[in-house]
Amino acid sequence: MGHHHDHSHSHHDHSHGHHDHAHGISRQGNRKGLLIAFLITVTIMVLEFAGGLITNSLALLSDSGHMLSDASSLLLSLIAVSFAARPPSSNKTYGYYRFEILAAFINGITLFVVAGYIIYEAIERFVDPPKVASGTMMIIAVIGLLANLLSAWSLMRKGNVEDNINVKSAYLHVIGDALGSVGAIIAGLLMLLFGWYIADPIISVVVALLILKSAWGVLQQSTHILMEGTPVGMNQADIQKSLRAIAGVVDVHDLHIWSITSNMDSFSCHIVIEDTADSQTVLQEAILMMAEQYHIEHTTIQVETSRIHHESLHEIKG
Repeated sequence: MGHHHDHSHSHHDHSHGHHDHAHGISRQGNRKGLLIAFLITVTIMVLEFAGGLITNSLALLSDSGHMLSDASSLLLSLIAVSFAARPPSSNKTYGYYRFEILAAFINGITLFVVAGYIIYEAIERFVDPPKVASGTMMIIAVIGLLANLLSAWSLMRKGNVEDNINVKSAYLHVIGDALGSVGAIIAGLLMLLFGWYIADPIISVVVALLILKSAWGVLQQSTHILMEGTPVGMNQADIQKSLRAIAGVVDVHDLHIWSITSNMDSFSCHIVIEDTADSQTVLQEAILMMAEQYHIEHTTIQVETSRIHHESLHEIKG
């Protein structure tokens, strides 16, 4: 059944239909991509951690720490994707889409912790850089790098990295990881060629800062959504103006736009119409406009004539 038949369903089905043809295909892919990336990451994490201990390399240990945060983020994202697939229930009317945002938020926080630990370790090492078995360390780092690239590729190929903040947060982890491995390889070279053991903590700090940068981005985005922030690219004043331009509309108030999860926006408002205007006609026009101009399928619009008063609202606002 093609996308276009969705419109014949009731409003509820239609909005789900719309959401699913954007997500049904990619959800399967997201799960697959995340799973492959997760398995690769866990394997390499163990390898790098052991390697870091054996070779005494903080760069490897910090990379395995990054891998740990990675593995946990991939696992969270996996759980989130599975949760998001669950149908809405009577006590969770939006289903579990929000869990994805929560997962991204938690990932952001764990990344901060990992980065802080690495920087703390590195500071100790600046004072007295220990000797590192750089040859072995480089071999392990190269394996780590290849694995990361494989993970990133599987997410890119199968998942929806561009639009889904959950998969994107996982993908950023993996890319940050790859950079960490590159860092470890460079540090290994410097130590091998010039005996610069200070390169190890320096690279570790660079890795930590990369982790922090991606963590901050994810935290900002997920917090914005959890705070019911206006979706990126939507302008409240703009929408208000467009709605006011509809024939018969006197005023628009109580307008809210928010995201349930990436790419799934909700909208509600009250429209005051002239007493002579036909409420259903205005409503139909508003619904169409929101769908066509702003691509919002989930609209709840309350149409009112001059007889409706919101006493309590004015009291609160006053």
